[in-house]
Amino acid sequence: MFKIGVIGYGYWGPNVVRNFSSIDGVEVVSLCDRDAHALKRAKKNYPHLKVFTDYPDIIQAKDIDAVAIVTPVSSHFELAKRALLSGKHIFVEKPFTAKSSQAEELIELAEKKKLKIMVDHTFLFTGAVKKIKELIDSDALGRLYYYDSSRINLGLFQHDVNVIWDLAPHDLAIMDYVIKDKPTAILATGARHLRHGQENIAYITAHFNNNLIAHFNLNWLSPVKVRTTFIGGEKKMLLWNDLETDEKIKIYDKGVKIDNREGIYKLLVEYRSGDMHSPRIDVFEALKLEAQYFIDCVKYNKIPINDGSAGLRVVKILEAADKSLKNKGALIKL
Repeated sequence: MFKIGVIGYGYWGPNVVRNFSSIDGVEVVSLCDRDAHALKRAKKNYPHLKVFTDYPDIIQAKDIDAVAIVTPVSSHFELAKRALLSGKHIFVEKPFTAKSSQAEELIELAEKKKLKIMVDHTFLFTGAVKKIKELIDSDALGRLYYYDSSRINLGLFQHDVNVIWDLAPHDLAIMDYVIKDKPTAILATGARHLRHGQENIAYITAHFNNNLIAHFNLNWLSPVKVRTTFIGGEKKMLLWNDLETDEKIKIYDKGVKIDNREGIYKLLVEYRSGDMHSPRIDVFEALKLEAQYFIDCVKYNKIPINDGSAGLRVVKILEAADKSLKNKGALIKL
């Protein structure tokens, strides 16, 4: 029996406990949270759980194989480091750490201790993202021109992080997974509209060496909830609307061919417009698939697609975006 302890039972913690508990051969044996009401709710749903208000009771327990850390990012490094030092594999909520130097230290420690790190980039396990990666890998879209993402809502204002650190990790992790090339420079602009608050609106632009450009619209102050991603390629263009129930992905047989032949001074642009089709997307709970994948990676010594290095790449972009934001949109090289 593979045994897991969970630290944190706030917004996302109950989902983590539920999904790990549903896997055959896996048992969530203990839970830690400082909120007594949260522990009471957990105990009601899972009477067998040992509950604690302090994390050492879980990290130091000898009967636990792995620790799931579902707490604010400011606490990730300390909890993850202590868990690794205690010989526990770790499953860490996004973003991985608050600093890239912390992520690098954890990766080095895990390698030394021969332990697995998985960062909870849940969207990588959705049917939609799997289909997008399949389309890009098979060259169905052709050479990519742009990646444009909007994640906006009248949302939960965070006190410890700005809108970039709250919302962007999802989309940055998706971009990192589906696009093989990595960005070389980042710029970001944003604004804060509440006194003593964090930036609640931000725009991130990522530049690549191959002339691909990516843009991220992040907003806590939108009157409507939007979760869309446009990916434009030389052959076809794609729209992913995560809020759609039926046709989440639409592929448009539209493209642009630009020809600037030597000796011809006017730019020749050929537009192609064809049909749209929506591929079938497998429907399942992504977090359950991710939880099973974590167990498999530990058991069979596999390197996760969302390992510490993947988490580090996202944190480096977040750091660069923060630096650019503080310098009024300056271009920050990665």
